[in-house]
Amino acid sequence: MFSIDRLRILRELADRGTVAAVAEALSMTPSAVSQQLKVLAREAGVALLEPDGRRVRLTDAGQALVLRADDVLAAMERATAEMAHYRGSPRGQVRVASFPSGAALLLPPVLTALSDSGVRIVAGDEDLPPSAAPKLLADYDIVLTHRDERAPSPAGPRLSARVLMREPIDVVVAATHPLAGRQAVRPEELADETWVSVRGGFPVDDVLESIATITGVRPRIAQRLNEFRVIETLVASGYGVALMPRFAVAHPGLSVLRLAGVRAARVYELLTRPQAHRRPAIAAVLDAFEAAAVQVSAS
Repeated sequence: MFSIDRLRILRELADRGTVAAVAEALSMTPSAVSQQLKVLAREAGVALLEPDGRRVRLTDAGQALVLRADDVLAAMERATAEMAHYRGSPRGQVRVASFPSGAALLLPPVLTALSDSGVRIVAGDEDLPPSAAPKLLADYDIVLTHRDERAPSPAGPRLSARVLMREPIDVVVAATHPLAGRQAVRPEELADETWVSVRGGFPVDDVLESIATITGVRPRIAQRLNEFRVIETLVASGYGVALMPRFAVAHPGLSVLRLAGVRAARVYELLTRPQAHRRPAIAAVLDAFEAAAVQVSAS
């Protein structure tokens, strides 16, 4: 019989990567974590860890047990949720991580929708590339993330992904720019521009790479910033042009142009652990995000 607490430690190791990180997350000492993992290996009757330089990594057996640990811990959470149902569900705390511009767009209507419920959202802003976002499930119940629409979904055996909405990415220029006032612009017309862009690995940068492929010209990037309000201000001041998600554009001194001939959009997704939606409180938050996305997309 496996200990629930030890299975949770194993899952934390799979999520966080090091014994030290697990110890910090669970308020344990590294030696205590290591001891519990050794006991779990004895319970399993096989090696769960193997050396990897100065660290350890999961063996094939360890990875298989992590998947079962996900199932067991999810079942425990469902049991807790079912008991909450008899107390008048949904209720409880749900930890939600969001990328900043997505949070600005969707979090206010979600909080409003749940304001009179028994569900309390604890929100965190996490500005990570889409490839790193799944790691946030070590600390959050739900992660609102975004990816280029051509990129594959991160869904897998230990991760569920629910698509919320598609947001076009447009070109923004200063009101005094020669392209200002037009409805659309072709990539070839942007080959000689100076760009204000985001850091690599984010959906906006993926679209800029697509422009480079079409034109055969590497973009001249003057600044890389991940705060759209700063990007807007620089562009409006004439320091370059930029790509921006359509719903994030707010500066009155900008002209917005559709990018012609390029699939240019980002997809919003909600990431959870498999079966997490069976917790009534989490299901309520997921539904509230979906309703908010429908409202935004229709506006």
